[in-house]
Amino acid sequence: MKKLIIGLTGGIGSGKTAVSNRFKALGIHVVDADIAARTIVEPNQPAWHDIKDFFGPEVLLADHTLNRAWLRQQVFTDEAKRKQLEVFTHPRIRDEIIRDLISSTSAYTILASPLLIESGQVALVDNVIVVDVPEATQIERTCSRDDNDVEQVKRIIAAQISREKRLTHADWVIDNSLPLETLDTRVEALHQALLTNGQ
Repeated sequence: MKKLIIGLTGGIGSGKTAVSNRFKALGIHVVDADIAARTIVEPNQPAWHDIKDFFGPEVLLADHTLNRAWLRQQVFTDEAKRKQLEVFTHPRIRDEIIRDLISSTSAYTILASPLLIESGQVALVDNVIVVDVPEATQIERTCSRDDNDVEQVKRIIAAQISREKRLTHADWVIDNSLPLETLDTRVEALHQALLTNGQ
């Protein structure tokens, strides 16, 4: 029987990692699209070569890894460059994710991806969990966590799917503006429901 695959998504600063870490602690295999995205752009990987050739030497740090802060600045101020970066990365991220999903041996599998819906990765999952917080909370958390300025965070939020549209894809919503100490209980309840669904 086909394994149940659950998508986990949410806007920047919504707390997807806090939620996915709790699923991991319950013994569930979590495929992290952000890790897949980093893997495919490691030095000398095909996507790395494409990005270097397109953006030029400034895109690399001294150790030949991508200068992510510089690249982020480029793509969030220029739509054409962002689209080109997606051409280089999205199909390869998808392939990496599929490899990881196939290797999973847990009762069901979580695919955690900030761009689950926008990238079309939603086609890989059976159901969707959306981690949701108000935009003001996203901005506050991201600024304090990543040392980003408010305008940069607002641009990132604007480049992601709108909160309203994301919620239309949700089979379950985890309101992550509630106290953190209640998160364990809420994830555990969802875990039990998914174990039942997956049988």
